[in-house]
Amino acid sequence: MIYIAILIGCIVGAILGSLAPVIPYTYSSYLSIAIIAALDSVFGGIASVIKGNFDLKIFLSGFFGNSILSIALTFLGEKLNVDIYLAAIVVFVGRMFTNLAIIRRHYIDKWVNIIESKKSKKNDFDNEEMKEKQKA
Repeated sequence: MIYIAILIGCIVGAILGSLAPVIPYTYSSYLSIAIIAALDSVFGGIASVIKGNFDLKIFLSGFFGNSILSIALTFLGEKLNVDIYLAAIVVFVGRMFTNLAIIRRHYIDKWVNIIESKKSKKNDFDNEEMKEKQKA
């Protein structure tokens, strides 16, 4: 079911993206830093769900707060003729990689546990068969 929702979301996003107007170059830096900030919040939300301490209020405030702050830094940097937004990119991307590592470790551990449990069940079954053969 989740795969169908992901597929539908990708198709709708591709259609809307092809129909959407092109963003002018002057606003592209604002949009790019806002997207990076939003992605940082999304990865942080997924990591907090895995850790078991997700709070919707914190997620929403971080999502919009980080985006607005990063846009404000980009605006201020343009007025000062300094690329301040690069600092925000470094911080947000660093946090995204940290959260992605947490997510990756969680699913790798989960996958390894599934494989080990299957091996354990197979070994238990094989041991019972050997005991049956030895009794006979």
